[in-house]
Amino acid sequence: MRLADTYAIPVKDSVWTVPQGFDAAFDWRYDEDRAAMSHLYRMGVDMQWDSVARIDWTQEIDEENPQQLPEAMLPIAGMAEYEKMSAREKATVRRHHQAWQLSQFMHGEQGALICAAKIVTQVPDIDSKFYASTQTIDEARHVETYKRLLSKFGVTYPMTKPLWELIDQVLRDSRWDMTYLGMQVVIEGLALAAFAQVRDNAQNPLAQQVNAYVMQDESRHVAFGRLALRDYYPHLSEAERREREEFLVEACYLMRDRFDSAELWQNLGLNVEACAAHTYDSGYMAGFRSALFSRIVPIVKDIGLWSPRIVAAYDQMGVLGYAQADVQAMQDEDQEIARAFDARRQHIENVMARARQATAAAAE
Repeated sequence: MRLADTYAIPVKDSVWTVPQGFDAAFDWRYDEDRAAMSHLYRMGVDMQWDSVARIDWTQEIDEENPQQLPEAMLPIAGMAEYEKMSAREKATVRRHHQAWQLSQFMHGEQGALICAAKIVTQVPDIDSKFYASTQTIDEARHVETYKRLLSKFGVTYPMTKPLWELIDQVLRDSRWDMTYLGMQVVIEGLALAAFAQVRDNAQNPLAQQVNAYVMQDESRHVAFGRLALRDYYPHLSEAERREREEFLVEACYLMRDRFDSAELWQNLGLNVEACAAHTYDSGYMAGFRSALFSRIVPIVKDIGLWSPRIVAAYDQMGVLGYAQADVQAMQDEDQEIARAFDARRQHIENVMARARQATAAAAE
């Protein structure tokens, strides 16, 4: 079955086009001036991987809880309407909610794919073009990987309106740094935190692997945006800086509110207002919404967009404490976890190979 045939909610158009209005920039100097950026590029080249070869796609998902996530991670767990359901009905809700979330991961990765290609085209320096070219193939692989995982669910959801609005705004803006700020900092930063929730809580090995490997790439992408903007933003005028801070605040509120899942609850025939209220008041979801900003807040501070307006907004969101987070330590941990999954799989393959050899020797 084609993924296009599994949409739970009809998609009006099969292709979404966003008008563009920016200049393509050539850099005739060909100078790689920034050692850190050149290092990221070399890492991007060396760490390319094949989704088919690295991940064992024969692994299956659970029918009742596809990724084997804790019940608390379902936003309406504990809600009276949900608790009255039969086991079969609850399994349907879990499958659809996880498919809805994975669908947003997949759509967001296609947005990142297009933004990375835009950065290659319009960013003025060659070392950023080099790195963004590696990110472009990374994002294509991520779309493929989430598509493969989502195909096992048999159900797909369209992109949420808040995510659609932010990607549309980022793609329409002609300034290259706004592409970085919207995609590399906000969307990718939130995605990393959301991926980590699945990677660290799922008991299904396939779901764990997919998110660990995608995160290994994404942590480099966020570092790329951080390096580029940290060099550029000190040269902005006060008016230019204020405009970017206003965009950042609006984008963070928009992304914080994209997890109400209204279209999901409506499709399942549930009371949308009651589900939204329960989701908002849920202790787990409150923590989840806060954790989503663990990757964004310290980077915003690092790139120099740290005005009283930004501080007040993050304080109101309850995420200001993340300003002290060690971004590099989180990125290093993402790399180590992915390598641990590789080592585990290699160990299993070695054990199985020795067992086959022993069986063959015994048969001789």
